[in-house]
Amino acid sequence: MIAVIELGGNQFTVQKGDVIDVKKQDAEAGKTITVEAMLLSDADGKDVKIGTPTVEGSKVECKVIEQFKADKVRVFKMKSKKRFMRNKGFRASMTKLEIMSIA
Repeated sequence: MIAVIELGGNQFTVQKGDVIDVKKQDAEAGKTITVEAMLLSDADGKDVKIGTPTVEGSKVECKVIEQFKADKVRVFKMKSKKRFMRNKGFRASMTKLEIMSIA
């Protein structure tokens, strides 16, 4: 079974057993999150259910593995001939999820 879910403003195509990194979710490590699917399909794509915006009665259960910070992204600005330089760093808070079941 394949599902398309939306978490943190992003869409992910998932199967049972997948591990995905999403924007930070408010759940502790070891807890379970339930999300409705936007699209459900079997492995060969013959039976497809498309939701408006989600499929009624669909459940995707995700287990929170850990909360972590992503790699640092450097933001460097410079204006030539003006002696202006700025260097900043940013690390996004992320959540690692494992897909437990799709129904």
